[in-house]
Amino acid sequence: MVADSKSKSDLSFGKTFASSAFSACFAEVCTIPLDTAKVRLQLQKQAATGDVVSLPKYKGMLGTVATIAREEGLSALWKGIVPGLHRQCLYGGLRIGLYDPVKTFYVGKDHVGDVPLSKKILAAFTTGAFAIAVANPTDLVKVRLQAEGKLPPGVPRRYSGSLNAYSTIVRQEGVGALWTGLGPNIARNGIINAAELASYDQVKQTILKIPGFTDNVVTHLLAGLGAGFFAVCIGSPVDVVKSRMMGDSSYRNTLDCFIKTLKNDGPLAFYKGFLPNFGRLGSWNVIMFLTLEQTKRFVKSLELS
Repeated sequence: MVADSKSKSDLSFGKTFASSAFSACFAEVCTIPLDTAKVRLQLQKQAATGDVVSLPKYKGMLGTVATIAREEGLSALWKGIVPGLHRQCLYGGLRIGLYDPVKTFYVGKDHVGDVPLSKKILAAFTTGAFAIAVANPTDLVKVRLQAEGKLPPGVPRRYSGSLNAYSTIVRQEGVGALWTGLGPNIARNGIINAAELASYDQVKQTILKIPGFTDNVVTHLLAGLGAGFFAVCIGSPVDVVKSRMMGDSSYRNTLDCFIKTLKNDGPLAFYKGFLPNFGRLGSWNVIMFLTLEQTKRFVKSLELS
């Protein structure tokens, strides 16, 4: 990730892709328990019997994590980690690895000076949308596995693992089902990627202009937190719709899911899981960007040695 057009990475696309994929996978392993909590909170619906509305099973980020760990074991918090890593290898590698080349394409290779924020947003949206179009099947399987709670005795699970989930979905629902939720997923990941990469780029660029700040871990930490915050604020509604469509096949399309969610659960439902989402995306961005910056420096040092 760069702060301006003068400091473009001199790494090849292959090395940038590998560095991005590794950093994204490392962040995924560290933060997937919070992502599992977020998905459970987003899929949780109001349940009513007569005039009585039952209390929700999951309450808050830490409460959801504790409930899952207590009822299903600690390993349940890492459900979906295998397709999650599949996703990050493809999605993380492509969206970050392509960001600088696409940004250069939009401003022109002869551009001098700071890249306009609008071009950064456009480049990040483009790479996010393209990357998730490729990686949607991995995202679907990840959400399906995370959505499965503790089942009563004798009730078999839908999937025994990630590979079984891929094959079962194709066999029972068709190949096209692997791209269920593609519309909201493109919207969600395009928007969130624009918020993450463009804000990280912009915040880092701004910080580096402040006297006393250099391109170091502190700068990367602050820029990563800013990226996570903007991503959650902007992307939470489409993230909720995406999770509900992938976890529940009863919705006909994106609009149907949006309307039913709004009608049955109210507008605040679109910010369900906001704190675990920020806890996850904030920490994910900090870990990912810190790892990415250091990984790219390490790769460059190998080239020079």
